[in-house]
Amino acid sequence: MQTPEHLPDLVALAAPAFIALIGIELLIVRLTGRGAYEVRDMGASLGMGLGNGVLKILAGGLGAGAFYWVSQYKLFEIPWAWWSLALCFLAEDLAYYWFHRISHESRYFWASHVIHHSSQHYNLSTALRQTWTGSIACTFIFWLPLPLIGFPVEMIFLFSGFSLVYQFWIHTELIGKLGPLEWVLNTPSHHRVHHATNPQYLDRNYAGVLIIWDRLFGSFETEIEPPRYGILSNLATFNPLRIATHEWVAIGRDLLSARSLTQAIGYVFGPPGWSRDGSRQTSAAVKAAALARRAA
Repeated sequence: MQTPEHLPDLVALAAPAFIALIGIELLIVRLTGRGAYEVRDMGASLGMGLGNGVLKILAGGLGAGAFYWVSQYKLFEIPWAWWSLALCFLAEDLAYYWFHRISHESRYFWASHVIHHSSQHYNLSTALRQTWTGSIACTFIFWLPLPLIGFPVEMIFLFSGFSLVYQFWIHTELIGKLGPLEWVLNTPSHHRVHHATNPQYLDRNYAGVLIIWDRLFGSFETEIEPPRYGILSNLATFNPLRIATHEWVAIGRDLLSARSLTQAIGYVFGPPGWSRDGSRQTSAAVKAAALARRAA
């Protein structure tokens, strides 16, 4: 297979379809009463998506530069071929899984990712509620092993874009369970679980395209009871700037109160909700408390 001279930006190409599908879903919700839209919440999500696109133009070169720099030291010369495309798809999806999982387990990465979970509604506009600080926070590091192995940088970007486009359609309440596909693919049902704050749903189903990683690494949960969306301490604002920065501001405030280096590290890199005196609740603590109540 010949190396492509130019690869399309799948996300940019899909953007008009995203807007059209949001309009269609909004109409269906209005006509049927299934699902939910809140105008201010949708506006915030669209604003976050626009800001994400602008900041990717301004700061996205940081990640791309890191990819090309690492590729100078690649371990193998991987060509463009059907087998390398298949392997790159799997490798990119696995990298996404670990990026996503650690973004829930470490507050530093959660500070960028929490934006995507901050809506208390679940619809296609929520898919566009994206971070403004991901590139600056160097979240791209989770994909750097791929160019080091030898996958062409353009091939990695191709599947990264495909993953983002794929994940758009799973942000909906209008599609139920999809039978046998639920065993292999990340579906709306699986991703509703991921966005829920029900104790048994917290920090589950990190998949990008393939749900097999969650099944393999023990983070899978099936949708049973209706999900409640948002974060453990929901925001009382629709201001995109506050949505984008609120967790970073909270980290800064906590660092000012830290009394030791250990506490400072805990506030930055510990699990979201960690505190020096245990006065806040992590996801693990919320789940443990729910289990204790059920056992009582």
